Amino acid sequence: MVAVEVSDSTADAPLGRPRAVVRGTPILTLPQDLYIPPDALEVFLQTFEGPLDLLLYLIRRQNLDILDIPIATITEQYMEYIELMRELRLELAAEYLLMAAMLAEIKSRMLLPRPQEAEDEDTDPRADLVRRLQEYECFKQAAAALDALPRLERDHFLVQAAMPPGFSRRLPPDVELHELLSALREGLARAELFASHKVEKEQLSLRERMSQVLEHLSGGGFARLTDLFDPSEGRPGVVVTFLALLELIKSSALELVQSEPFAPIHVRLREPSPSTTT
Repeated sequence: MVAVEVSDSTADAPLGRPRAVVRGTPILTLPQDLYIPPDALEVFLQTFEGPLDLLLYLIRRQNLDILDIPIATITEQYMEYIELMRELRLELAAEYLLMAAMLAEIKSRMLLPRPQEAEDEDTDPRADLVRRLQEYECFKQAAAALDALPRLERDHFLVQAAMPPGFSRRLPPDVELHELLSALREGLARAELFASHKVEKEQLSLRERMSQVLEHLSGGGFARLTDLFDPSEGRPGVVVTFLALLELIKSSALELVQSEPFAPIHVRLREPSPSTTT
């Protein structure tokens, strides 16, 4: 661990105040030249999780068919990457070297002529490698899909807020059923205040009422005048019935009979005169 404290000013530090402190040693003046050794900085442009990841990267970068891998080309590119890692003085894992040996073996087996029995069996030296690459690609895609899911403390963070002192939380009271019914009754009562009563004029026909009176008296005999009025029809109905009686009396279709003053008035159909029948 290197502890460095740098002053804000670019000039030399005043007396008693160092420009920086490196590993406990005060630096009063800046060095005239800085020498950076060539091995002080290493840049990693591409990292792989294993030899299968490197092979899959080389295959996908060139859009090659994973079922028909050109072993010679892939082996050369793989060895070039191994040499590059050696030049950068990176520690190679044993599995990288094991994969290099496996590629060299597959390459040699494909270059050498195969016996007749092997050709009949049609065994491909790349079959095991292709199977391992396919399985690795499936697991890699599944891991990428899982990593894309929202994650706590990465995409979502829990928020906690402390309650300030002196703050009392008031819980709302429970609402009872009878209070809801009371509110409903109050709402219905207020709605009735805004309801408008619309009066519509009932269409009563004088001709129709005259026909009804004649049909009522068609049986013959007398009928009391008051029995012809229907109180359920209200005033308009009584007035129309009275006008119908007057029209029938005017046309001599009915006659009124009263036995004595203040006696009930009766009405009946007027009998035709003999001169009218002849």
